[in-house]
Amino acid sequence: MEELRRAYARLCAAPQEAVLRRLRELGAAAGGGGRLDLAAQSLSLETCGALGRLLPGAAALAELALGDCGLSEEGAKLLLHGLCSNTTVKSLDLKGNNLRTVGAEALGKLLRQNKSIRSLILEWNSLGVWEEGFSIFCQGLGANNFLQRLDLRNNQINHQGAVELAMALKQNASLQELDLRWNNIGLLGGRALLNCLHSNKTLKRLELAGNNVPSDILKAVEQATDHNQDRQTILRETQNRAHILSKEVLSLKDEKAKQFLDLMDTIDKQREEIARSGRLQMTEAALALSEQKVHNLGELLNATKQEQTSMVERHFAELQQQKQEGADREGKLLRDLSAASEKNLLLRNQVDELEKKCKVQQDQLFQVKQDLTNTTAELKLRAVQAEERLEMEKRRFKQSLEDMESLRLKEVDHMTQHIEASERSMQDRIQRLEAIRIALEEELSQVKAAALAERGQAEEELIKVRNQARLEEQQRLEYLEEKLRLMTESRDEAQNCCLKQKQMVAEAQAKANQLSLHADGLRRRLEELQQDLNSKEEEKVTEVNKVKVELQEQIGHLQAERTAQEGLREKIAALERQLKALSSNHREALLDKEGEISLLQEKLRMKEADISRMREEEAQRASFLQNAIMAYVQGSPLGTRSSGK
Repeated sequence: MEELRRAYARLCAAPQEAVLRRLRELGAAAGGGGRLDLAAQSLSLETCGALGRLLPGAAALAELALGDCGLSEEGAKLLLHGLCSNTTVKSLDLKGNNLRTVGAEALGKLLRQNKSIRSLILEWNSLGVWEEGFSIFCQGLGANNFLQRLDLRNNQINHQGAVELAMALKQNASLQELDLRWNNIGLLGGRALLNCLHSNKTLKRLELAGNNVPSDILKAVEQATDHNQDRQTILRETQNRAHILSKEVLSLKDEKAKQFLDLMDTIDKQREEIARSGRLQMTEAALALSEQKVHNLGELLNATKQEQTSMVERHFAELQQQKQEGADREGKLLRDLSAASEKNLLLRNQVDELEKKCKVQQDQLFQVKQDLTNTTAELKLRAVQAEERLEMEKRRFKQSLEDMESLRLKEVDHMTQHIEASERSMQDRIQRLEAIRIALEEELSQVKAAALAERGQAEEELIKVRNQARLEEQQRLEYLEEKLRLMTESRDEAQNCCLKQKQMVAEAQAKANQLSLHADGLRRRLEELQQDLNSKEEEKVTEVNKVKVELQEQIGHLQAERTAQEGLREKIAALERQLKALSSNHREALLDKEGEISLLQEKLRMKEADISRMREEEAQRASFLQNAIMAYVQGSPLGTRSSGK
């Protein structure tokens, strides 16, 4: 690290002492490797550029802490550009640097090119403010396959940023821990992250607290991450078992090879002994015995192979069973997730409304904070200006008190006049409504009389029609009787007359039917008139009821206005009391200020006396000094020469 410190001092025209001290401590503690902690060190742009050029060659640096350094966008870009080609840094801490668009783009490039960083802490930044920069960051995260831990707390990430992050997590296959607490993800962002967990099988921990995400989505996310964790533990166990089995198989093979080599050595020794002794029978027996041993060893080897294969098959069956159990568990979790998503669909509208309310409240809170800061600044300025305006306010206050008293009297007179005018207008309105009610009752009585007159006329017309029909029937009957007498007299023309009479009778019956139909029509008309009369009466009754209701409502409004007037009177009295209290307070304040002014004037007179006394003393000292100088000049040799000349 001494070389790194020298290179930094050489590259910087004005190197920072804090950075040099940290590099020196790092070299002394780790012997050229370890953790470089530059947190809270306010790095300049020149320092960032120098470190960015040195980081690609920092071979032994494993951790880099740059939290709360106040990095600018350009400085962060230079540092991250240098880390793109670094192959040793495993952990990078950039919290509290307010990184925005340029920083997010540089981080996306870093994640796309760097292959060594495993932990990245970006807490308390502003990466989610600009959507374009955060989408580039998410693209880099999706292309990275080495990062395992990412901290994005308090980065102002909204639901659109969460959707981009979910798309990146679908492509990423290495991230295991993601912290998104205290952002503004909301319902839509939480749902997108939950959907991405169906395809992401490596994420074991996802923190979403403080994001206005519903509790059911949080539970579903926790279940999905637990499922991923269980899957990885099962996969790790299966890999360990497979590794152990492979080791056992290799050890069995080594043992069998050793046994076979030992057997071959024994056979060679026996052959040598047979060749030396020359005894054929013994050699044959020894050969038979050796062959028997070889046969037994082959059977033992086959048995061990069968045991090995059975053990492999048993482990494979256990692995398949575990895979089946994992698949069943995964299916159950997916069914639970689908049920939870169906429940979420029912609560979407309510949660959207709650999110809108929360956003409005957050905006209001931010506005209130801004107003509070503005008001504090204004109060400070006013406190400074108040002393200057005190003299002017003293002069204006008496005049303002008089003006306020006159205005109060005028306002009281105006309010009393307004109240009296409103009361008069209300009384006039009540009288007009009463006249309208009387006119409506008279109109109702006239309508009833007209309906009764129409009913009498209809009955008279019906009686007239009935009498006329009776007269016509009597006349026709007399005519028919005369014709019958004529028919009895004329036998020769009887048949013709009968036919004519039959025709006449048919015509008379038809006319009688017509008259009866006409009478029925008149009856129906009379019933319709009766129904119209009843409907008109009902309409009049409803109108009268409506008028009564309107009158009651207007009376209620009048009462409400009367109560409002009473409230106004009470408010006027309260304002008068407040005005009296304010006037008394102002008088007390004026007295206090006058006392302070008198004290200040006395202090000013004392200061002026001190200043005059000091001026006199200074004048005396100056005169003494002048006399001393003149005496010195006259007593010196230069003075004597000038006097001799």
